[in-house]
Amino acid sequence: MRPSRDLGQNFLVDGRFLDVVETAAKLTPSDIVLEVGGGLGVLSERLAPRVGHLHVVEMDHLLASALKRSLTPFTNTSLHAADAVALDFAAFRPLPNKLVANLPYGVAATLVLKTLEELQGIELCVAMVQREVAERFAAAPGSRTYGATSALAQLSCEVSVHRRVPRSAFLPAPNVDSAILVLSRRSASPDPEVRALIRVAFAHRRKTLAGSLALAEGAESGVRARAREALESLGHPADARAERLAPSDFVGLSAMLGDASRGRATGRPAK
Repeated sequence: MRPSRDLGQNFLVDGRFLDVVETAAKLTPSDIVLEVGGGLGVLSERLAPRVGHLHVVEMDHLLASALKRSLTPFTNTSLHAADAVALDFAAFRPLPNKLVANLPYGVAATLVLKTLEELQGIELCVAMVQREVAERFAAAPGSRTYGATSALAQLSCEVSVHRRVPRSAFLPAPNVDSAILVLSRRSASPDPEVRALIRVAFAHRRKTLAGSLALAEGAESGVRARAREALESLGHPADARAERLAPSDFVGLSAMLGDASRGRATGRPAK
């Protein structure tokens, strides 16, 4: 099997880091695990004997055929040959409670947020991702990399960059650094209204939050002034930018502003 450049395939082949992923996942026989990007099945074959059920998603049909053979000895597995971004994870049975995966790097952030939103029963995510993406998830308010992805994840999870991974751990070696990202669920994902507000708020990074809301398609007249008042009531300057707000601030803003704050949210992946 040859990795596909078009699909951005880089297979994790260093057993030491498979050990790290497995340990961080804290697997038990009762776990229902979702693995997105099964690849050559190296991680799948480690997970299957240790869990109650394993869902493996792979969109490359050649790899899916090989995966099917690799998973044959395990009666507790389901192979989904499809694009994970388009799948309805909530329709999986049994429902997963953990995500453990070497994610496709081009859509890693989208897939982590999708998993948290669609599977409220997810307790833990352990994902191999591009290092830049991992640091973005864990970024603190006011930092250079803090954005919508950070706020959306941190509203429901404790987020940490568990370990950096060298390029030599993959075949072929990628042109970017990697890291193991761990998200431990502590509460339900934010309501759709809060998620929409966060995406609109970060849509224009050089603008004030009030200015970003005013620029949103379909924004109500007067939203700029209302946003400035709401920010001041939360103890922030009226001209504060979204990058300076804690994730919890967006919950308060959403409650104060209602539909006026969100315009016509597109639901596009967070940056």
